[in-house]
Amino acid sequence: MTGFQHEAAFYGSDDDFLAYVVPFVEGGLRAGEPTLVACTAQNTALLRGALSRTDAVMYLPGSDQYARPADAITQYRDLFHEHTAAGTRQMRVVGQVPHPGTGSPWDWWARYEAAANRAFAEFPAWALCPYDIRTTPADVLTDVVRTHPHIASTVGTHDANPAFHEGVLSTTPTPDLLEQGPALIELVDPTAGAVRAAVNAAISTTRLTEDSAHDVIYAASEIVTNGLTHGVAPVRFRLWADETRVVVSVTDRGSGPSDPLAGLMPTTETRSAGLGLWVLHRTCDYVSMARDDEGFTIRVSVGGTA
Repeated sequence: MTGFQHEAAFYGSDDDFLAYVVPFVEGGLRAGEPTLVACTAQNTALLRGALSRTDAVMYLPGSDQYARPADAITQYRDLFHEHTAAGTRQMRVVGQVPHPGTGSPWDWWARYEAAANRAFAEFPAWALCPYDIRTTPADVLTDVVRTHPHIASTVGTHDANPAFHEGVLSTTPTPDLLEQGPALIELVDPTAGAVRAAVNAAISTTRLTEDSAHDVIYAASEIVTNGLTHGVAPVRFRLWADETRVVVSVTDRGSGPSDPLAGLMPTTETRSAGLGLWVLHRTCDYVSMARDDEGFTIRVSVGGTA
């Protein structure tokens, strides 16, 4: 196998999970391939109990521990670089991805699944992504099928997926309760400096930590700059807040970036969202990017629980 093979598996019981994953992992171990497992704590325990040997498996934080998609991509790329630099010709990964069934917003993880095909394309890695059909919402399962070029089966076949769709997915961001109330700040075509000043004043009465306050101000400035530079006027900035959490959004009349990697990997490409959007994805608690009748909206949440 050359390059990255991205494969989904759908299971409906613990036995089904093991039927998919145990042969995959043990096949890698028999071949002497570096084998990485990033599953929920429950499934990791199941797998440890079922494998004939676990000493050669590298267990990573799973879908109940990863906070951000950009962090996951960075960690995987670092590990893949390390192994290929050491001469590895093939790696295997079992990676469970967070979704609403595990308590996580799906839209940025859907972008992760779409982006993985390019983010890891240079590496000789075979990735199996198991999804539990008992807890995974139907719309998530639809996105999973669209983002995986291959589908696994318990009988050992690994079929090309005719429903695979390259590119950006159109997903619906997770609604935020703060947005149900009136915005504390609403500005049209503001400068980045005006936004920083307004946000600094608005969050002065919150209980955000110093780091979180810095993240909010940076995020607000960055997404306004992004809208003014790459979007289509008018650029509308809004902020909502309670004592522990702040949500900021920017909407412009453009269509937003066409690259599924935007924000999930660093870039110096000036025609894209650039390095700043990647920083947001690694520091903020939630970042959504969506298109609707109003245009393209970037929304960022910092602090508390979304």
